[in-house]
Amino acid sequence: MSTVKYGRILAGVDGSEHGMHALRHAAGLSRAFGAALRIVHVVDMGVLTLAPELALDVDRLARQRLAEGKRLLAQAQAQADMEVQSRLLETATPMQRVAEAIVEEATSWPANLIVLGACGRGALGRLLPGSVADGVARHARMPVLLVH
Repeated sequence: MSTVKYGRILAGVDGSEHGMHALRHAAGLSRAFGAALRIVHVVDMGVLTLAPELALDVDRLARQRLAEGKRLLAQAQAQADMEVQSRLLETATPMQRVAEAIVEEATSWPANLIVLGACGRGALGRLLPGSVADGVARHARMPVLLVH
């Protein structure tokens, strides 16, 4: 029987309590295994393609979302209470989903484990199939730990 050892753990955060709870688990696993920990937050820029039709200032909205993402990552780094890497990701195209961006980052890094909160920011995400956690769990080629 082989022993599982994780050397690279990727934790996705979204600002939710579930996400921060998952981050605490990821940091604990990282310490236990002596693993590198990378924290990521994905800014979904896809919806901004509709902004001009809605008479919204796309540049201002993008800057606000990126600033919020940087704030969330700084908060997550402080919460981890250990040396971590962090990356602010953006969806690359209007059709790319947040889950795809997380899986791509985990694959390219390469992570041995992805840790996410089972539920995201709002109640709507818990009701809709295809949530970020579900999408990551379905498409990742490495183990995914969903934390409640």
